[in-house]
Amino acid sequence: MGLSIPHLLVVLGIVILVFGTKRLRNLGGDLGGAIKGFKSAIKDGEVDNNSNMAAHDDPVIEGDVTSKKNDKA
Repeated sequence: MGLSIPHLLVVLGIVILVFGTKRLRNLGGDLGGAIKGFKSAIKDGEVDNNSNMAAHDDPVIEGDVTSKKNDKA
């Protein structure tokens, strides 16, 4: 048992009464722009990562040296 079409229409009607159509239209446009920006940022990040891996064949491990052992016999 879930939400049927009449239930969804009642919820939509209440949302329109509370927020108004203009605010809902602005919210939809803002949400669409945010999703588009997020997708382009993800795509740009993947391109940058691929170009960085091609430039450096050996992976670089960054960190601090905490101790140093001299193994001279």
